[in-house]
Amino acid sequence: MSGMPVTAAATPAAPAIRATTEPAIFRRLLIAAALTFLGLFLFVPLAVVFTQALAEGVTAFALAVTDPDTFAAVRLTLLAAAIAVPLNLVFGLAAAWAIARFEFAGKSVLVTFIDLPFALSPVISGLLFVLLFGAQGLVGPWLIAHGIRIVFAVPGIVLATTFVTVPYVARELIPIMQAAGTEEEAAAFMLGASGWQTFCRVTIPTVKWGLLYGVILSSARAMGEFGAVSVVSGHVRGLTNTVPLHVEALYNDYDFAGAFAVASLLTVVALCTLALKRLVEGKYQQEASVHRDGPAG
Repeated sequence: MSGMPVTAAATPAAPAIRATTEPAIFRRLLIAAALTFLGLFLFVPLAVVFTQALAEGVTAFALAVTDPDTFAAVRLTLLAAAIAVPLNLVFGLAAAWAIARFEFAGKSVLVTFIDLPFALSPVISGLLFVLLFGAQGLVGPWLIAHGIRIVFAVPGIVLATTFVTVPYVARELIPIMQAAGTEEEAAAFMLGASGWQTFCRVTIPTVKWGLLYGVILSSARAMGEFGAVSVVSGHVRGLTNTVPLHVEALYNDYDFAGAFAVASLLTVVALCTLALKRLVEGKYQQEASVHRDGPAG
């Protein structure tokens, strides 16, 4: 026999595995179906809002959006959001810190209650505040006797708005803080940083994009909330109507052009929020990936 080494027979290379094996026609049909759905249920309604808003001319549009009741609704909406979002920012940071950093009795209960506004109908959420603070509620009579009005007033609107926006900041921060771990914070403590310095210079920079992402979502929900606010507001024009409630009031009065004009303001805010969300989303996902997989290299 010759001295040549025996080698295994060459095997043909395995065919490359395609990510999708469906026929091209099937993929095109799926894309067409998705685009058709978006067109019918997203783009067409958006076009209708702006078309109807300008149906009676620019003058009618300007009169509707500059009406004193519209201004009052915008002010109240911004006020409710300006109070609710910072409150949920503070709560979200505290809750995420506690859940990600500590083990304690009731931790799973806290996580469940953070998600409660997602599971509870907004109308039921508003009704809970009526049952608590209304004239026939649990503490309502005592509050009224002391000149404190919650339901059918601005405080009730702020409470309802705060309640429905509770999960957004906390839910974005919890997974990032859990993935980030405590090594950087421990190192800061060992180098002599105080708790506040560590929080401001290590923790916040670590979660900044997730924090901003949660604030954007919370703000959008606060300004667009209808169900819970509708129950507690009392629908008093110029006093307790937010922008969504003012749109409903105009529509019920058959002022369709005015209703769509005011609705177009909310639509513009929603589109701007969507654009800002998209810009932040990439940074947020990159931040979460870094904490999950570690820095490259």
